[in-house]
Amino acid sequence: MYSFSSCWNSHRHADGRAILREIRELGFEYAELSHGIRVSLVPGILEAVDAGDIKISSLHNFCPLPMGVTKASPNLYEFSTDAALDRNLALKHTLKTLEFATHVKAPLVVLHLGSIQIKDYTGRLSVLLEREGKDSKKFQKLRDEALKVREAKKEGPFQRMKEFLKQIIPEAEKRGIKLGCENRQALEELPLDGDFENFLTEFQSPSIVYWHDTGHAQIKENMGVIQHTKFLESLAPRLGGFHIHDVNFPDHDHAAPGLGMIDFAALKPFVKPNHIKVFEFSPSLPALRAKDGVAHIKKTWGNE
Repeated sequence: MYSFSSCWNSHRHADGRAILREIRELGFEYAELSHGIRVSLVPGILEAVDAGDIKISSLHNFCPLPMGVTKASPNLYEFSTDAALDRNLALKHTLKTLEFATHVKAPLVVLHLGSIQIKDYTGRLSVLLEREGKDSKKFQKLRDEALKVREAKKEGPFQRMKEFLKQIIPEAEKRGIKLGCENRQALEELPLDGDFENFLTEFQSPSIVYWHDTGHAQIKENMGVIQHTKFLESLAPRLGGFHIHDVNFPDHDHAAPGLGMIDFAALKPFVKPNHIKVFEFSPSLPALRAKDGVAHIKKTWGNE
């Protein structure tokens, strides 16, 4: 199942049906409703789905956005926060996303799971990486500090995130919806790279699956934190699907595949026909470039 994310065009439309028709005109039978879907777009989306214009492969939490929020805000409320009010709002709007997924017959919801509250190491490392390279002693010192700090401060946020998941799993199971736990590009985001495998072992519910973002993994490889292909291989048994986009060094992502540095052929052994494969492109990417990127992946991974 190949799908195309509305993150590319939702900001350009006031009518939800127009968003999905534009994606259909690119040649897709499926679309992902991303985290920029405003409440005002919902009626048109429901019209399009009910009319059979297109099918919905997945939603990205929070979808639709909370009332009054007009820009993509997947980290608006975090599962891991120590602020009870924000956790309650995260729960409320995640449950609304699951309800909306049922309405549009989407089998999966992609989740950001939270973060550790530390200073912005990721941004500083990206600047150093671009300016001085991965072998720079300054870069390596800051990266090692970041990895040490996040490990020391992860326990509370990680536990709160897992307790939060335990609250939403029964609802996902009842609705037959999978929860795609996405790998993230920022060093402070959860689960930490080395914890992902044990995290998935702890949560054996069939509703919990791994969601692999190709761009995020490549950014982490560029920083010397993981090896992209090996990381995907370790989590492949629980893999539910992909966000597909390319990266220009060091962290310029959401580019069209084939124009960046990701070796998509190396990822092919872990791609299965049952996986949901969503192209997640920058809103600034022209339609022709988007089509070229799609063609590159289908040539590399096959049409299924």
